[in-house]
Amino acid sequence: MTYLWLALAFIAAAAVAGVVFAGRGARQGEASKHWKAVGLAFAALAVLTAVFDSVMIGMELFHYDSSHILGLKAGLAPIEDFAYPLAGVVALPGLWMWLTRRRNAGAQSNLKGLVPQAILASRPVSWINTAYPFAAAMLLTTREIDWVLIVGTFYFLIPYNLAMYGINDVFDYESDLKNPRKGGIEGALLKPHLHRPMLWLAAITNVPFLLVLALAGGPAAWISLTVSAFAVAAYSVAGLRFKERPVLDSLTSSTHFVSPAVVGLALAGADVTPGLLILLAAFFLWGMAAHAFGAVQDIEPDRQAGIGSIATVIGARRTVRLAVVLWLVAGLAMLATPWPGPLAAIIAVPYIVNCAPYWTVTDTTAARTNVAWRRFIWLNYGSGFLVTLIFILQWGLTS
Repeated sequence: MTYLWLALAFIAAAAVAGVVFAGRGARQGEASKHWKAVGLAFAALAVLTAVFDSVMIGMELFHYDSSHILGLKAGLAPIEDFAYPLAGVVALPGLWMWLTRRRNAGAQSNLKGLVPQAILASRPVSWINTAYPFAAAMLLTTREIDWVLIVGTFYFLIPYNLAMYGINDVFDYESDLKNPRKGGIEGALLKPHLHRPMLWLAAITNVPFLLVLALAGGPAAWISLTVSAFAVAAYSVAGLRFKERPVLDSLTSSTHFVSPAVVGLALAGADVTPGLLILLAAFFLWGMAAHAFGAVQDIEPDRQAGIGSIATVIGARRTVRLAVVLWLVAGLAMLATPWPGPLAAIIAVPYIVNCAPYWTVTDTTAARTNVAWRRFIWLNYGSGFLVTLIFILQWGLTS
C-alpha cells in the first residue's frame, strides 16, 4: 500500500465527514465563513508541515521508502505528508460545529459540554499508559519512525482512551452517582443526555484508525486489533460487562494496556522469542495487579450499585495482598528476560511499597486506599522514565 492511497483515503473520509458535519452544524450564513477559515488554517498548517517535516527528515529522524511515494516534495517533505493536516482541517471544524450547535435560537444544544466531558472521561493523565507501550514496541522493533508509528501512537494516545473510558463512564453512570471520586482526574460523571453522543463520538474517532492500522498490517495485526477493540467494549457494555465478572475483570483491564504493545509488535513484524513472551507476561501481571488494587477503593459504591468485581468478591484485604503478589511475580519475571530487561525488576518495588501499608485493610476502610491509588497514577510516570532509560540502553547495546 503506497502512502498516496492512504493519503487519499484519509482525505476522502475527512471530506465526507467535514461536509456532513458542517452542513448539519452551521447556522444560516456561516457556511462560506467556515470554508474560508478551513482554507486559512490549512495554509498555516501546510507551512508548518513543510518546515518541521523537512527539519526532522534532514536530521534523519525518519525516512520514506521512495517506492511508496510520488516523489513530489516541499522542501524535504513528501507531498503525501500534507494529507494529514488537510484531513484534519476539513473534518474537525465541522465536527466541532456539529457537536456544539444550538438546536434552536435561545435553546442550548443537548450536546453542549460533550467535548470537555469527553476529554475528562478519557482520563488525560493516563493517556500515555496506552500510547507508550505501542510506540516503544514498534520503535524498538523497526528502529525507525514511519507513518504507522505516528498514526498508531496518536490512536492509542487519545481515541483509544476516549473509547475505553468514555464507554465505561456511560454504562457505569448509576454506580458513579454513588462514587465521590468521579467528576475529576479519575473520570467524568456524564449526564444522561450525553451518553448516546459519547458512544457515537467513541465510534467515529476509533473505527477509522482501526481500519487504517488493519490495512497496514497482516493477520497478526488484525487479530491483535480485534482483541484490543473487543476488550475495550466488552469491559463495559451491557450484555457483556466483563468488569462485573470477578477475575475476568482484571484480565480484561490488563488487556487494555498490554494489547497496544502487542499491536505494535504485530505491525512491526517482531520475532516472537521466549524473552519477549516473558516480558509481555510480566506486563500483563502488572496490569492485573493495578486493576485489582484500583478496585478496592470502589468496593462500597460497587456493592451499593450491585456491581461485582474481584474486590467485592474476595474482599479488600485479599485483593490488596493479591496485587502485592502479582507485582512481586511481575518483577521476578523480568529477571528472566535478556539484558537489560532484568533492570526493570526494580520497577515493581515502588508499587509494592505503595500498596503494602494496606495489607490488613478491611472492606469498611477500603475507600482509604484511594490515597495510594492517586500515588499510583503518578508512579506510572516515574516508571515510564526508568523504562525509557532501559530502552535507551537496549538501543545502544543493539546498535
